[in-house]
Amino acid sequence: MQLNLEIWRQVDNKSEGFLEKHKLEGVTGDMSFLEMLDLLNNKLVKENKEVIAFDHDCREGICGTCGVVINGRPHGPISGVTTCQLHMRSFNDGDTIIIEPWRAKAFPVIKDLSVDRTAFDRIISSGGYVSVSTGQATEANSIPIPKEDADAAFESATCIGCGACVASCKNSSAMLFVGAKVTHLSLLPQGQTERPNRAYNMVNKMDEEGFGNCTNTGACEVTCPKNISIENIVTLNKEYIKSNLS
Repeated sequence: MQLNLEIWRQVDNKSEGFLEKHKLEGVTGDMSFLEMLDLLNNKLVKENKEVIAFDHDCREGICGTCGVVINGRPHGPISGVTTCQLHMRSFNDGDTIIIEPWRAKAFPVIKDLSVDRTAFDRIISSGGYVSVSTGQATEANSIPIPKEDADAAFESATCIGCGACVASCKNSSAMLFVGAKVTHLSLLPQGQTERPNRAYNMVNKMDEEGFGNCTNTGACEVTCPKNISIENIVTLNKEYIKSNLS
């Protein structure tokens, strides 16, 4: 398979970027999207050219490290799939693929396709945690949790914090990410200690980091690789109101 690639190149956040064109041959349908980029980088090394920087880690759709905008859509054309789990059989011979980084004020470009997503870490540090007592571990069955709550908490906890929701939102909102974290912890007994202030602190930190407001267009839910429901934003709004009243 031969592909025509147009890839965003940018030295750093203060430099102007541009789309660089490449023709790549030898791509197979079994390759993942990141393996295709590896193949291109190998070609660039042989040509003594600067390789393309991009984010990756586990390559199993778990860590949330990978993520690029592929032909205008975060993580590419298939729903519920991360960039690293997208395979090249989703494209055709001769296709032109435009590859860009997450574009958001709160996600400054480090280099090329790699962006700084530590703003998410700072939001988590502001309230996305639980208090624990040191010492011997508590018996798991000593804290019964209704199955409905456990299932709902698990669905929200599947958020991997990749930032696709931010990249797809016209306002670069992080409401789906924050909503998933707040919903997850609000449903579990371990998360009740910080609950009165969690949503207030996390939303304020989100605003401080430069993320925009939610306008309920639903793009975040569509592009989320873990199919996190927009209902988490509803829960976040409720928790935020309670935080302001407490």
